[in-house]
Amino acid sequence: MTAWVVAWYAWIKALHIVAVIAWMAGMLYLPRLFVYHAGAAPGSELSETLKVMERRLLRAIINPAMIATFLFGGLMLWVQDWGQHWLQAKLVLVLAMGALHGQFARWRRDFAEDRNTRPARFYRIANEVPTLLLILIVLLVVVKPF
Repeated sequence: MTAWVVAWYAWIKALHIVAVIAWMAGMLYLPRLFVYHAGAAPGSELSETLKVMERRLLRAIINPAMIATFLFGGLMLWVQDWGQHWLQAKLVLVLAMGALHGQFARWRRDFAEDRNTRPARFYRIANEVPTLLLILIVLLVVVKPF
């Protein structure tokens, strides 16, 4: 397995980057939809449209992109030196992004069932969390500060 990963590493890395871009696009857009949805009256045409958009975004883009990110990232980890502290910190942040993804899925379910109780401001703030995580992850990968 190790020889195969090494031989295909550049392709695996490229596919990982594509998957990360798709995942992050969705993770940055979904909470913005929540902002609009929080201001829409339950049962309104806007609310129903946003429900469809949120479901499709999560199921057709964000979920598959996260799975691909973890798959290709996991393959790259197969041949990494686990003693690198920047890598350990990155993995913690990636797991935090995965947990945030799960939280977004729960919030989407709340909206789908007209059970949201949070104001739009809450989702505006939540919208910044994936951005912060993304910045920290990229800095760790590129700079490798420790």
